[in-house]
Amino acid sequence: MSFSTWLLFLSVSLAAAFSPGPGVLMAISTASSQGARRAFYSSAGNALGVFIVATTAVTGLGLLLKASELAFGLLKLAGAAYLVYLGIKAWRGAGQQTAQAASRPVEESRFSTFRAGLLVAISNPKAILFFTAVFPQFMPHDHIDPLRFMLLTTTFTACTLLSHFFYVSCAAWLKRNVATSARRRRLAGRSTAVVFIGMGGALLTVR
Repeated sequence: MSFSTWLLFLSVSLAAAFSPGPGVLMAISTASSQGARRAFYSSAGNALGVFIVATTAVTGLGLLLKASELAFGLLKLAGAAYLVYLGIKAWRGAGQQTAQAASRPVEESRFSTFRAGLLVAISNPKAILFFTAVFPQFMPHDHIDPLRFMLLTTTFTACTLLSHFFYVSCAAWLKRNVATSARRRRLAGRSTAVVFIGMGGALLTVR
């Protein structure tokens, strides 16, 4: 792969990674409610999910989802249901968090945070279709090049982590420097919940 081709893929990856989506929203939500350090586990899970999705697309399962309305519909339903579940959970958590001191946020286990980031990534059919559409443009048409696959996947995963670092840093800065009342923290948490539920509903409209 030429350097110019890689730069083209890098630009596409950066544009996709910095576009706010469920993974970015989860990272921001985790940073706001549990701290920037805990958001690392969510982002790490999301990065692993991105790698799994890329592998799925390259091995042909992505084409199956593209061709099979039933398979795509089932994955779409599962992804939407999980986003709605996260929204309901965030709504309930917003009320619980404001009942505690800001220095003692409600925390989930590291594994739970990691798993949530992973599930958000692998349950999003839009991500699988993205890789199914983009990867063939940068891969040999007659075979799968493992080295090129690793380069492309690593590049996109790095862009994903970079975008999460940027958004989490912004959320952490706001949390440190902007004084908010318990009412505003509850409003922010429930706004996040509404966005999660809205994303779940929007996912159902994807065809």
